[in-house]
Amino acid sequence: MTSLQRPMMIGKIHRATVTQADLDYVGSITVDQNLLSAANILAGQQVDVVDIDNGNRLTTYAIPGEAGSGIVAINGAAARLVQPGDLVILIAYGMLADAEARTFAPSVVFVDEFNRIVELDSDPGQAPSGSGLKTSAVPIDRPLPARS
Repeated sequence: MTSLQRPMMIGKIHRATVTQADLDYVGSITVDQNLLSAANILAGQQVDVVDIDNGNRLTTYAIPGEAGSGIVAINGAAARLVQPGDLVILIAYGMLADAEARTFAPSVVFVDEFNRIVELDSDPGQAPSGSGLKTSAVPIDRPLPARS
């Protein structure tokens, strides 16, 4: 008997500001190590980058940048799709067994305009109070994920 595996969002960095775009780089997205850790995203892990400003969506992999720097740098060909100053959402997914997927608490990281963490949550559809963002989601009552 095979176990059902579900691709689930395991981490998200919401509304980060792109600090640089470098076309002459091998590829990937460089992200402040503090943000990656808070979102439970590992170096080399596949991430989707969703550009709020222009609607572009791309898949790449994360590489850690200097902790505390606020860096969110688009590298390589993706620099044609995302520009410095654009707001982006980084989303990491993982394959979870069906039972685990039903109770798993993802790591959701909200940042300010300088890519500093302002709020941590585990509800993928939650909007932080006072942010001006809206949600159509019903709140999910889960504990915050354990941080290592």
